[in-house]
Parts: sequence; C-alpha cells; structure tokens
Amino acid sequence: MATVAVIDYGMGNLHSVSKALEHVSPGTEVIVTADPEKVRNADRVILPGVGAIRDCMAEIRRLGVDKEVAEAIASGKPFLGICVGYQALMQDSEENNGVDCLAHFDGHVKYFGDDLTENGERLKVPHMGWNEVYHDDHPLWEGIEDGSRFYFVHSYYVKADQRDLVSATCTYGLEFDVAIARDNVFAVQFHPEKSSKVGLQLLQNFLNWDGKR
Repeated sequence: MATVAVIDYGMGNLHSVSKALEHVSPGTEVIVTADPEKVRNADRVILPGVGAIRDCMAEIRRLGVDKEVAEAIASGKPFLGICVGYQALMQDSEENNGVDCLAHFDGHVKYFGDDLTENGERLKVPHMGWNEVYHDDHPLWEGIEDGSRFYFVHSYYVKADQRDLVSATCTYGLEFDVAIARDNVFAVQFHPEKSSKVGLQLLQNFLNWDGKR
C-alpha cells in the first residue's frame, strides 16, 4: 500500500488534510506524524501549516522537522507544501517583524498591506475566501481548468525570485505567486482540502504524481 506522511508539528490543519487524502484515495495509507523514520519511509510527504510563521518555524526547528523536510526533498519523493507549509520553504517572511524560513526556494513572504485596493475599493486583509488561480501545465493541474477558484486564508503572500519556478498566480489587489514547482516539490498558498472538487483533484493528482515534471 502506498503511504503519504502528513508532517505533524502542531500547527497544521491535519484532520482536514488527512480526511481529504483518504477521500480521494482510499487505497493510500495516510500517516499523520512527526516521527523521522515514518516520514523517511513514506512514499510521499506533505508539509501543512496554519497560524503565525514565527510559531510554525519555532516548532519546525524544535522538533527537527526542518531536517525531515530537507531529507524528503533531497530524496526525490513527491513533496507538497500547503499554506504556511508553502511559505516556510521560502527564504524569509515579513511576518512577526521578520522570520528566517527554510530557504529551499529563492523567494520572500510579504504583507499585503493595510491599504490594499482594487478598482478604487479597499480590500480586507486577510485575503479570505475563493479566488481564481491561473496555472501552467504542471502534472498537478491535470483536469483543473485555468482560472478555477480555490479557497484562501492568508495575510502574507509569496513572491518568488526565480520566476521560472512559479506554477500559478492569483490577484488580490496585486498579483502574487500561489504555487511553485521544482523537481519533486510542489507547494501552494491556498487550501486544497477546503477547495471542493478542484482541491480534491489537485490532491488526487499529487497522490498519482511520480515527482517529475
């Protein structure tokens, strides 16, 4: 039986993610764990995350999850980052007066700002709710129409330095990067586990993905 490890460092939406994975692939064993051995032995790895990046990074480092993530990425197995798990892969974040992240990608996490506007109207921060996502032809977008709507909850966004790594963008007052991809790593800002049919399709695609472009 194929296995997917959802890394538990106390800051992720673990129940929703694991239930969504079990729904799309009943034949896959979903393991919610921080045990390095179980993460190492899993066929696929997911790094979720919700909350403040400072607290997330503190727990990631305290529990040694940073080493688990580095090992999983280096192994070549399919790896998925979700929400703060996506932001944590960047170099740093402006949140909490500046936080160093894992630096697996050249990019920065920035604040939307208190004066965000669109068409002359002020936008609320956090960016919360459904928004259109425009993507490339990566295998994880298989069966998902360009411009499909996904569910977001965030006040900080990613801007990647390496533009060829960007797999999808979204607009909320400004254009920002909602998915990045490199080799066996794919990461998204939105919550696929809360994004209805298209989100479940993306998770299904991840479980079918061989980790290659």
